[in-house]
Amino acid sequence: MFDEKSVDEVGRVLADESQPLKARFRALFTLKGMGGEAAVRWLASALRDPSALLGHEAAFCLGQTGHAAAKAPLEELLRDRDARPIVRHEAGEALGAIGTPDVLDVLREFSSDPVVEVAETCQLAVRRVEWLQRTRAAGGAEEERLGTSTYDTVDPVPAAASSDVKQLRCTLLDDGAPLYERYRAMFALRNVGSNEAVLALSDGLSCGSALFRHEVAFVLGQMQHPASVPALASRLAVAEESGMVRHECAEALGSVATPESLEILRAYRDDPERVVRESVEVALDMWEHEAAGEFQYANTHSQLSAAAVTAAGKTDGPSAAEELPNGISAH
Repeated sequence: MFDEKSVDEVGRVLADESQPLKARFRALFTLKGMGGEAAVRWLASALRDPSALLGHEAAFCLGQTGHAAAKAPLEELLRDRDARPIVRHEAGEALGAIGTPDVLDVLREFSSDPVVEVAETCQLAVRRVEWLQRTRAAGGAEEERLGTSTYDTVDPVPAAASSDVKQLRCTLLDDGAPLYERYRAMFALRNVGSNEAVLALSDGLSCGSALFRHEVAFVLGQMQHPASVPALASRLAVAEESGMVRHECAEALGSVATPESLEILRAYRDDPERVVRESVEVALDMWEHEAAGEFQYANTHSQLSAAAVTAAGKTDGPSAAEELPNGISAH
């Protein structure tokens, strides 16, 4: 457990707009790992940050905490039709990740939102919460089998039970299939994890809605497979593509962290679209983290602790018990 003073120290880094975005991102994911109501308050305070990217990731992190205190600020944002769509959509997904029955009313209400990405997100979230209710009423075995991610994230839908890559690819690429089933195929392919599965997912970057393509890019980033680099680079290069998709492609390239992906990212550091440009900044930091083999990406607390120790003239750094769970999946 982290005391409130430690959480507040990290929260102030997140809130400080003079800090480099990459430092604020690390603080964001540090707070997610810390958990608790104080961390939720800091994360919620970032939902309306001038950076839509940061606000979007704050919503993602709030959902991943599963904390009841996150529901009110997320619902407030989802209801604000003047808020940025990329953040509103993530607020809907986050409510679905929390997954309690009391979020169903607002998710159903916005399942017909005029912003397609928001509507589709809420439709998927409704299906996930309803699925959770059914499986828990039946004893929870299906939730344990299909709803638990090996990637330290709460997925927006449960993975399909199949591991047949050809069958899953057909469902994934079928524009006539329900979006929910295509998502289930997507996460099942991720769980298979083979080169063939990566190539099937890569094909998904060229079909479906913007929401669908952005989720494919996110999943490829989780997998960190070099075979995904050509498809991610190709989609990032489409200037007319939705910023929601291009930003996710950039972050995925940072997670894959090959020499090729580094060169690709450097070419987009001055992209005219802010959410893409900022994603490249964060992705380059992720690339450095992965390439250096650093144990901890969400390391703001340990860095602040080490700085305090140095300032005090001590030699012993923060204890291993203070480290946060390793791993990051930015969305």
